[in-house]
Amino acid sequence: MSSESKLTEAYVWIWLPDRTEPIVAGKLEQDGQNLIFAYGKSYLERQEAISIYEAELPLKAGTLPLLNGLSIPNCIRDGAPDAWGRRVIINRQMGLKGADIDPMQLNELTYLLRSGSDRIGALDFQQSATQYIPRQSMGATLIELMSSAERVEKGIPLSPELDLALYHGSSIGGARPKALIKDGETKYIAKFSGSSDTYSVVKAEFIAMRLAAMVGINVAPVKLTKAAHKDVLLIERFDRVLTNKGWQRKSIISALTILELDEMLARYASYEKLAEIIRTKFTSPKQTLKELFKRIIFNILSGNNDDHARNHAAFWDGKSLTLTPAYDICPQIRAGGETTQAMLIHGANRYSQLKVCVDASHIFHLSENEALNIIEYQKSIIEDNWNAICDQAELNQVDKNLFWHRQFLNPYAFEGLNA
Repeated sequence: MSSESKLTEAYVWIWLPDRTEPIVAGKLEQDGQNLIFAYGKSYLERQEAISIYEAELPLKAGTLPLLNGLSIPNCIRDGAPDAWGRRVIINRQMGLKGADIDPMQLNELTYLLRSGSDRIGALDFQQSATQYIPRQSMGATLIELMSSAERVEKGIPLSPELDLALYHGSSIGGARPKALIKDGETKYIAKFSGSSDTYSVVKAEFIAMRLAAMVGINVAPVKLTKAAHKDVLLIERFDRVLTNKGWQRKSIISALTILELDEMLARYASYEKLAEIIRTKFTSPKQTLKELFKRIIFNILSGNNDDHARNHAAFWDGKSLTLTPAYDICPQIRAGGETTQAMLIHGANRYSQLKVCVDASHIFHLSENEALNIIEYQKSIIEDNWNAICDQAELNQVDKNLFWHRQFLNPYAFEGLNA
């Protein structure tokens, strides 16, 4: 058992809105199998202090209770690494054992304290309450980062230099190989091809994200590049703002946190319930409901059924929530027709069919005709721009045939639809 599993506390540092330096917000402590949080007295005394997330960790003194049997506050867990970041940390801590080790051998505090500091959102975690020391990259080329990602997939230890470079991106979510890079005044998440990919996953996501923008969805800008003759997808980060005083960080809360669900209960996440919360807690609720509906439609039309509740998020400014740009729109491999979305759409129905969305249109304050118009518009945009976007991606004919009418515009999506 690694000594890292004996970590028992961590200080939570936060970037307040419009600030470029973090301050201590409070402390996480191990309490049996749980991690519990309390704000610091000095933080509560600040006039500009905001809650990490009001519905879960309101600005109150004392240890705050966990919701719904959670083992860690979800708004804290939003800042923790997911599958890929945990593999990088396991590789760093245990070297060759990383290919086979059970991720549960390292506790959650280890993952929080040993992941990179440039994590998604406005939090970071330190062992000190008085000195902030960021865990940062020494810099590496995309080729070096890609090579490092391949070594992690195989469980091979990294050199100290490449270890640090890839480790910088260990705090970001998702299961696929990725890293964080900065190009001038823009920060990106770089996604690499996986060693087990049987088709161009990177190009599929590029195509989907570009088409999503074309149908009018607010989506994170993307571009495609190459390193060592392999494709790399660069997604512009929307949680960072560069000012003349430095980088500001924007607080982000996942839909899983907004829905107050544990990871093990994510299958119960519902667009219907999210819509209810949007109506009362989000800025511009009417526009936001329509935007969310458009995203559900596009996920179905593009074959992205990995739309789980951590792949939706909102900015939090201490008072209200605002839907972030869409991200992680990645068509999934699919051989046949019938499939389901990760989140429930209407009642207990999660089938990836447009008729289910039309039946649910009233939930999003849309009429059936408005819903059908959105569907027809997105379908026509995809059809009209398919070849041009595939050409931009330099997609080969084999993958083009694989994607068309399988991931993109699969006939199953249209079954039963009375357009």
